[in-house]
Amino acid sequence: RWAHIPVKIVPGSPDNVKLTWARDIAMADQRLSGERVRFPDIRTGNGYDVHAFEPGDHVTLCGVAIAHDKKLSGHSDADVGLHALTDALLATCGAGDIGTHFPPSDPQWKGAASRIFVEHAAKLVRARGGRIANADITLICEAPRVGPHREAMTAALSQMLAITPDRISIKATTNEKLGFVGREEGIAAIATASVVFPGEVPE
Repeated sequence: RWAHIPVKIVPGSPDNVKLTWARDIAMADQRLSGERVRFPDIRTGNGYDVHAFEPGDHVTLCGVAIAHDKKLSGHSDADVGLHALTDALLATCGAGDIGTHFPPSDPQWKGAASRIFVEHAAKLVRARGGRIANADITLICEAPRVGPHREAMTAALSQMLAITPDRISIKATTNEKLGFVGREEGIAAIATASVVFPGEVPE
């Protein structure tokens, strides 16, 4: 106006922030990064294990000893639930499988408690910055009954994984009398673990 030049007024926008000081730029960067679409690095691993029965007086499932007229045959305590979970956890960070870390040819693992394997896998996950979101185990057997021991199993896993019980699921099903499980020749287990790692999924 002072220069006698016509002035035109146009609608403004709150998104058009005036950048004057270094703090203005930092705040704008923070705002823009918050609006960017993020792809969190959430990984899921699964594991499967099976052990045959042999003469005995109990089985160990998910860290709990259950009286039974047979036991599971294996190099360690043959806990199929924990073996499957170990593989699921290792899968989330590409760390091989249970045999990679605890080979059955190594005599030091003879009769070992399988919680050692789970705690080792959880430690590897956390060393890579991972946070265990949940663990889900399905035990497949005709006997023994799992329901009465579910609470104790959940408590044992909560301690091994250092997560709350509500992030742990233990289920059981029969094989409808089909196959080796149906003939009560052994027990199988399937496990799934979800772990959140730092950063984002790369493009």
